[in-house]
Parts: sequence; structure tokens; C-alpha cells
Amino acid sequence: MNRAALASRLRHARERVSPEDVGLPAGPRRRTPGLRREEVAILAGISVDYVVRLEQGRGPVPSTSVLEALARALRLDAAERETLFHLAGSPPPGPDSIRMHVRPSVLRLIDRFHDVPVILLSAKGDVLAWNALSSALHGDWSALPPARRNLLRLRFLPDARDAPRSTVGETDSERESTAGQIVAGLKSTAARYPNDAGLAALISELRSGSPDFALLWAGDAVGGWPGHAKTVVHPELGPLVLDCDTLEIPGDDQQLIVYSAAPGTREAEALALLQVIGTQRLTSPA
Repeated sequence: MNRAALASRLRHARERVSPEDVGLPAGPRRRTPGLRREEVAILAGISVDYVVRLEQGRGPVPSTSVLEALARALRLDAAERETLFHLAGSPPPGPDSIRMHVRPSVLRLIDRFHDVPVILLSAKGDVLAWNALSSALHGDWSALPPARRNLLRLRFLPDARDAPRSTVGETDSERESTAGQIVAGLKSTAARYPNDAGLAALISELRSGSPDFALLWAGDAVGGWPGHAKTVVHPELGPLVLDCDTLEIPGDDQQLIVYSAAPGTREAEALALLQVIGTQRLTSPA
């Protein structure tokens, strides 16, 4: 582990990323460029003290999951991510691992979506990136620890600390159909990545912690993440029936989920309202 070089790389990467780049409010009294250490800690799901120690060249050897989280939080490209791993003395994840890194070009694409909520999912349902309108609709993703930013954990292993959040597929019929599709999609992922440790741990956690998931896993559910209408129940705006389309990211086995509504509908008006009240709430001081 090259502590000095790793510390320098992390500091410079943090200074070049703005809060708006990662869906965070800029807030008042920002004297230095880039992200604050506290914001990197929130995005990566580690303590501020850990970030400080790494940037001062005195931290412990970071795990693979921490390095992946830092690479995503700091918007590193593929070459920069690989360098980060080498500086930390760890081999980058191989091709048989689920892709958790987000290409900068995909992040730029997400930045282009201003009037519709979008989230980017890994092959096992991790929410890797999002825009501000998604946080306004679904709840602030940055407020969740990275391990909880997973649609299967949120669905089958609910935690009171996740609230208040909007819910997707709230009607009984939608919950039943989407549950089968989600589990079927995870089965397909398990077939593609039989040696991914993170996926194996997720499946084990879900099978032991959720009887509903265990029953579906033992069955013959088929499906995935098809595009269709879904109901999102917002705590203030009520149920919104939105079109939900899935865009595949070739080569990375990731999916961009886009929520939209036809012009002139109540849902379209609600999304327009969320652009104002949702972002105001996110940018207002806590």
C-alpha cells in the first residue's frame, strides 16, 4: 500500500467533484472546491474519520468494497479506479465480478435528465447513482448507508431507519408481480456471476431474513426488470402511476431506470411540482 500516493490521489479526486455532480446540495458557506470530507463519507458509507485518515496517509488498508465505494463517490474512470486499487495494494475486481463502478459517460448521461427521476442499478439491484429528482420522489438516497441502497434489501428486509421513503409498486397486485420479477432477475444474475462474493452474501441474507424471498427463490419465477407502469406512493403527493422504462448499459451489466409521465396528466404535474418542492427540501439547511 502506497499510503502517500493514495492519500494524494483521494484528495485531488475529491477536490474536482462538485456536490451537484453527485446529487448533493451545494449549501451555504462552501469555501473550498469540490466535495467536503463529510460528503465523501456519506456517499461511500464510511466514517468521516476514516476519510481523514486515508487522506492523511495513516489509514488502514481499505477493503475492496470501500475502494469500490470511494471510486463511485469520487467519479473515477476505469483507469483511475484501477490505479486506486493498485495504490491500496489490492487487485482490481476481475471480469467475473458484478460491475459496481459507474462509467463517467453514464454519469454524464444521468446529469442530462432534469425533469424525470432516474436511478442506475447494478446487476444485483444496488442503486449506484441517481439524480436529484429521484431523491425527491423516492427519498434521499444519500441518507441511506450504501448497503441499504439495494432494491432487494429495501423490498424484502425493511428497516424502520429507511423511512420516510416513497414506495414503488404499492398496490397488492403490483407488489406480487414485481416481487417475482425481482427475484427472477436475481436468479439470472446468480447464473451469470456464480463466484461473486457480494452476490452470494446478499442471497444468503435475503433467504435467511425473508420468508417471502425464500419462497420465491425456491420457486420458478421468471422475468427481470421489464418496462411498464408502476405505482409510486409519495408521502405528500399520494399514489403516482408512472411509466417505468429500463435502459441497458452495454458492457457493464447495469440498468438505468427512468420514471416518466405523459404530458398533461396529474403525474406529469406532480413531477413538475417535485422539481420545485423536492429540490428545495434537499437544499434547505438541516
